[in-house]
Amino acid sequence: MGDLLQRTLAVACVTCAVTCAVAAVPAAQAAQAQAAQTVQAQAAQDVQAVQVQAAQGVRALAASADDTGEKLFTFRDREITESSGLAVSPTHPGVYYTHNDSSAEPKFYAVGADGRTRATFRVRGAEARDWEAMAARRDLTTGRGVLWFADIGDNLDGAWPDISIYKVMEPPTLRDATVTAVRYRFRYEDGGRNAEGIMAHPRTGRLYVVSKEFAGSVYVAPKTLRTDRVNVLRKVAAAPLMATDAAYAPDGSSYVIRTYFSATLFKPSGETIAKVTMPELKQAETIAFASDGRALLVGSEGPASPLYRVPLPDRALQARAPADRSTDRPSERASERPSERSSRQEGPSDRSADAKKAAGERDERERGGLSARDVMILVLAGLLATAVIGGIARRTR
Repeated sequence: MGDLLQRTLAVACVTCAVTCAVAAVPAAQAAQAQAAQTVQAQAAQDVQAVQVQAAQGVRALAASADDTGEKLFTFRDREITESSGLAVSPTHPGVYYTHNDSSAEPKFYAVGADGRTRATFRVRGAEARDWEAMAARRDLTTGRGVLWFADIGDNLDGAWPDISIYKVMEPPTLRDATVTAVRYRFRYEDGGRNAEGIMAHPRTGRLYVVSKEFAGSVYVAPKTLRTDRVNVLRKVAAAPLMATDAAYAPDGSSYVIRTYFSATLFKPSGETIAKVTMPELKQAETIAFASDGRALLVGSEGPASPLYRVPLPDRALQARAPADRSTDRPSERASERPSERSSRQEGPSDRSADAKKAAGERDERERGGLSARDVMILVLAGLLATAVIGGIARRTR
């Protein structure tokens, strides 16, 4: 009887324990679900907090930037929706030229100082796959303006067998017309590149193309261009990260390369002079020198986009190389950069290992790096992206 009672009590205890355990499962699951919801809610709050902090940081950095830009005007023409190239007219005072980006017709616009289009020019003999930049200069022999339009936006970095740059003589009168272009085809000596910058030396007319890459470069065109064959572009200097445009100073004493964040002024040798703070723009695409060479003109893509005038700092004006006034037609040798003369004398394949190493180190020194403001913006953007991705991952677990 005692054994039977003990067994009965044992069975009752086990049954009670099992029943309690089974009853506890839903409660544990509910508690776990509640905890998970709490964690997700906290994660969402963390993500939101990081987003707010990042946005505040970017705004603070933008607000702390020097207020150096003076808005000149807004492009009023509804056809100008992606101003991707900019140049000051060499012969018409107060006139600016621009053109649209890819998938547009081969045409350009002459815009007055009030932002209104004074003339629209269609370009015969040209194709507009991806016009990314333009340049302008006055021919020292004829006195006429020369315009260059660069179809160089190869976004697939070599998908095109060659790129094209079109030469157009500046129209003597500002009224709607069709002009004829001369096409020159180019290829890079070291393989295909995406590019958005072109420069024309104001005295020699020599063309330079600036690639848009994480390790960008400046390429020089041959002194004499050929229409019957592809011209080869040679690398002569380093360029800042992701360059979107470039321009030569009117006197040839310096050139500028801009990126999405800032602009860097260089001596003709490729030595960095100074960084120039840019106004905050929606999509910074264009840059040119003002006709007096003492300020930069910068614009953006998008409908009704603005054009700003940014004075050069005094230190930048003082540091620029003096213009060569000895002759109106300098020799090719005198107009070349040291790196160009070096490559002409010995060629890349003839350099010793030490010379190649020194050249690489020089390129790194000359390359326009990111400023502290640029780095902070990139860090904040990366932090924001990481927080968003982390939050999404937590929610989908």
